[in-house]
Amino acid sequence: MDLDFVCVHAGRAAAELTRRDVARALLAVPSGVALVALPDLRRALMAAGNPLSPPFWESAKTTLRAIESGAATVGDVQRWLESTGTEPLLLTRSFFVWPEEDERGPISEEMFHAMVAYLEERVAAGEIDPDALAQGDEQAREAYEELQERWLNSPMPDGRVPGMAVSDEQDEELFAAWDEEEAFALSELRRILADLPDPERPVGDLHAACVRLREVLSGPGYPGNVLRACAGYDGAPLPDDDEELWLTVTAGIAGPISDLPDDDDTPERFSDLEGELSHEDAVLASLCAIHHADWLAVVAALARRGPGVLASPERIARFIAESEDIDVQMDEPDDLEAAETLFSSVTPLWACLGIVDKTEVLTPLGRWGLPRALERAWSED
Repeated sequence: MDLDFVCVHAGRAAAELTRRDVARALLAVPSGVALVALPDLRRALMAAGNPLSPPFWESAKTTLRAIESGAATVGDVQRWLESTGTEPLLLTRSFFVWPEEDERGPISEEMFHAMVAYLEERVAAGEIDPDALAQGDEQAREAYEELQERWLNSPMPDGRVPGMAVSDEQDEELFAAWDEEEAFALSELRRILADLPDPERPVGDLHAACVRLREVLSGPGYPGNVLRACAGYDGAPLPDDDEELWLTVTAGIAGPISDLPDDDDTPERFSDLEGELSHEDAVLASLCAIHHADWLAVVAALARRGPGVLASPERIARFIAESEDIDVQMDEPDDLEAAETLFSSVTPLWACLGIVDKTEVLTPLGRWGLPRALERAWSED
């Protein structure tokens, strides 16, 4: 740990090193090593004409000692790094979060380095006081946060807004990963079903279920409002064909298409951060939280066992834990409880569709339709 190490780590000559460059290099080695090297490193930088400042060196010594003794938290270390004056805030006031360094895409990497360059310009112009930041000056910190917030939300010369550009890239990566996971789950589902006999469509049961379903969908409140949101039936007329209606709604449970109507989305509701979700919102949130692998394990297990098998939330959790179709570890009681809780929102909706009966046992209609509905949910763009 010497000046050459810092220069290589930062990719800069000694005379160009910033406080951030030095801090990052110090954090890249064990704290004990960094502490021992600190005096020599300070003298070497003075000799190179880049002495930095006493408050920085004092803050470095304090932080490294706290790390070495085990007293420093991750937040403490991050705040010290940010106090160098050119480290982007990990979390801004508007809750913008930079991706981890090894998880940044090209745009995130570009924007991160652009912000570092911008902050270096502001330090050189005297708009950021790193010494005040290192000494814990709250006004300096507030100005530092405001400066970054403003940059993240201001258009660049090419029209891009940095914060939005990073968020959009993260969304695209998330959607791509989701699509990949869904495509794999679909291929596995089709592979499993290919080895099973194709049950005959229970025409009478399907029609009876759809008569009840149309009544539920036309009524107010739960479960009709949740099932309409799942299927994407936002005021549109329902299809006349029973199979089309039933499969669309059942597929929507595995992949909700829309949200609940926003009649209750008042400013007062959203300002109540401690308020509980409505039952309908909680149900939709649970449906959206179920992974493709869990759906695959459950539907595959039910398809193999056929009508008459218990499909309660407790049994479903066991299907997932014991499945040989997915790679999942559910060794802890909390894991089973979590799966059971999520599927507690599913089985009442299944009952409305005739997939399970009043005793939560799989029906012939459920055996026939569940695999088809899941395939539909994962096949649609």
